[in-house]
Amino acid sequence: MKIETDVLIVGAGPVGLALAIELGTRGVRALIVERNHRTGASPRAKTTNVRTRTHLRRWGIADRLAAASPFGVDYPNTMMFVTSLAGYPLARFENAFNASPQRSPLYPEHAQWIPQYILESVMLERVRSLPTIDVRFDTTFRTAEQDETRVVSNIVGTDGAEMTVISRYLVGADGSRSTVRSLLGAKMEGRSGLSRNYNIIFRAPGLSTAHRHGPAVIYWQLGPKGFSAVGPMDRDDIWYFAPTGIEEGRTLSNAEAAAMIAERTGIDLPYEILSADSWVASELLADRYADRRIILAGDACHLHPPFGGYGMNMGVGDGVDLGWKIAATLQGWGGPELIASYTQERRPVHRFVIDEAVANHAIATGPPPAQIADDTAEGAALREKIGGNIQSTKGREFHTLGTVLGLRYENSPLIFDEPGPPPPHDGQTYRPTARPGSLAPHAWLDDGRSLYDLFGQGFSLVVAPGAEQSQIEAAQAEAQALRIPLTVVRLHDAATAALYETKLTLVRPDQHVAWRGDRWNAPLRRATGWPEPA
Repeated sequence: MKIETDVLIVGAGPVGLALAIELGTRGVRALIVERNHRTGASPRAKTTNVRTRTHLRRWGIADRLAAASPFGVDYPNTMMFVTSLAGYPLARFENAFNASPQRSPLYPEHAQWIPQYILESVMLERVRSLPTIDVRFDTTFRTAEQDETRVVSNIVGTDGAEMTVISRYLVGADGSRSTVRSLLGAKMEGRSGLSRNYNIIFRAPGLSTAHRHGPAVIYWQLGPKGFSAVGPMDRDDIWYFAPTGIEEGRTLSNAEAAAMIAERTGIDLPYEILSADSWVASELLADRYADRRIILAGDACHLHPPFGGYGMNMGVGDGVDLGWKIAATLQGWGGPELIASYTQERRPVHRFVIDEAVANHAIATGPPPAQIADDTAEGAALREKIGGNIQSTKGREFHTLGTVLGLRYENSPLIFDEPGPPPPHDGQTYRPTARPGSLAPHAWLDDGRSLYDLFGQGFSLVVAPGAEQSQIEAAQAEAQALRIPLTVVRLHDAATAALYETKLTLVRPDQHVAWRGDRWNAPLRRATGWPEPA
């Protein structure tokens, strides 16, 4: 059997689904193949950050994800450090990852604590609504060959039926053990085995009311028996438990896992073990992301410890970046350097975030002295000292808005440089700027809409009051000549215009600024990957 499509996507996790939505909403054909069925998976990611939720808003499904929240979006996204669930409090961090549903001027969508499998189901529903996207589960990618115009891939279903897929591009969003990465011969460079971790999903009716700490999404337990994390995950009293100190290669029986939960939490309940698996934290970056028409995204090209909630969200960003660039290229308005810029833009971002996650991972939180759980003056003094240290050091892990929204595409061939040093970066505090390469500053409009809601599928020209009409017409004429979709967005209030600083700002489909100025200087060719005319 032979299948022809524009893009073959290997992997139907959040990365592959994000790419498919970007392609499908632009009318590009894509086939997603996934070797697993992806139901009932044990989730690593549980935080969908403000940037990913903003993409969901563009795709029209942010409200659907909010409605699917197991405990409601008002459930407090609190990180609580305790000696145990049955023990003493040590420190707490409110509104982790900006998940509070109160409206912020900095972004249109708050973060959301929600298991990854629910996010995937919402994204998959959107994918299946797109007529140009075909999704095939229980289908394995085997190998591929490419030439200058196409990629010919071999896939096989669980029934053994082999199929040939002919596509213009192949994207490997197939995770840390990527078959597509092996096909490319790309090497993961860095350090593996930073820590070994165990993840247990269990059901425990009554656990949420069996302790005195109040609601939180993670209870970090620092007790005499070692460090562990436990928290509510889904309806029907489903929780997760992540202990450290499990020997390499050891597999806990259900009885052993239940006994360990009771021991670490200090709460004796009937614990029903639903799943258990181990995983290794690493910091790894692929030495290359692409070879001509075959490209890597997500965990296939970058891995880091899950401290800061970056991993899955960064992969979604990969899918967004690749999606508009591949679509523009296939539709004829993207130039020969557009897709190549994916590596040039995303890899430095990946490197920065990996360093952030590793720094968070390096802030040790255990094991504490055994007396930390004692009901004595010595125990109270230990708890005060250790809790104060946690409060002063771990905030960078839970308050990450400066990194989530503030990273810029610097030294990109598509971005116009400006003189002077860029604004300083603060990983915890986000300060909006319209300097090229940055995320376009957000604002709420008088009618309640987000400024981002006015941006188009292609490029957007943000026009401040006082801009000359002749300059706007020059931009529209250039876009028409190059067949580049361009939406004109007019600002009407001084406060929003002040965020952008210039009369004209060119915003890309991914909401990053490509160029700004008071007079149009024909930036569209460079911004879409075309060489400058001789």
